[in-house]
Amino acid sequence: MVNQGNIHPVFEKLVGRAEREAFLHQNSKVIWMTGLSGSGKSTIAQLLERQLLERGFFAQVLDGDNIRTGINNNLGFSLEDRTENIRRIAEVAKLYLHSGIITICTFISPTRAIRNFAKQIIGEADFIEIFVHAPLEVCEARDVKGLYQKARAGKIKDFTGIDSPYEPPFLPDLTLNTEEESLETSTDRLLGFLLPLLAK
Repeated sequence: MVNQGNIHPVFEKLVGRAEREAFLHQNSKVIWMTGLSGSGKSTIAQLLERQLLERGFFAQVLDGDNIRTGINNNLGFSLEDRTENIRRIAEVAKLYLHSGIITICTFISPTRAIRNFAKQIIGEADFIEIFVHAPLEVCEARDVKGLYQKARAGKIKDFTGIDSPYEPPFLPDLTLNTEEESLETSTDRLLGFLLPLLAK
């Protein structure tokens, strides 16, 4: 256990968030995209990041798979490890937020408690929850990564939607229904929702 008495943060001596946002001509936010594997989170995030860049915004995607191969490669998929996964990501997103960067997080983050945990770390005013909705049968039919097949075969344990629950948000800031609309249309709707919040 780290002795907190030996830690001396110097945040107040660094360039502040407002100055960084002014430099970047944008309001930094954390866009937290949640939904089942295969719902379209990563693809929408990639399209959104590109469209924001083309409009002069500086954004960064934090994707579940990428993070799992790096900073969180020591974690499994138990509820405890999922919680630690989200804690680390939320702390990284908070650092980006205070750097003036628009951060797009794409994580299944399967329970309301886990997402609320992330919101508490990041701050409610800066946490934008986007529910990327597609029913389990649609995601499983897509099975773009072959994960559902492995989960059904017992090769992946604690897989969300199969042997681990997913709790949809009660009141997300925006719902994108990727069963009924294309990923491009969902991205356009998300962009339209976000631009008034991000523009200086």
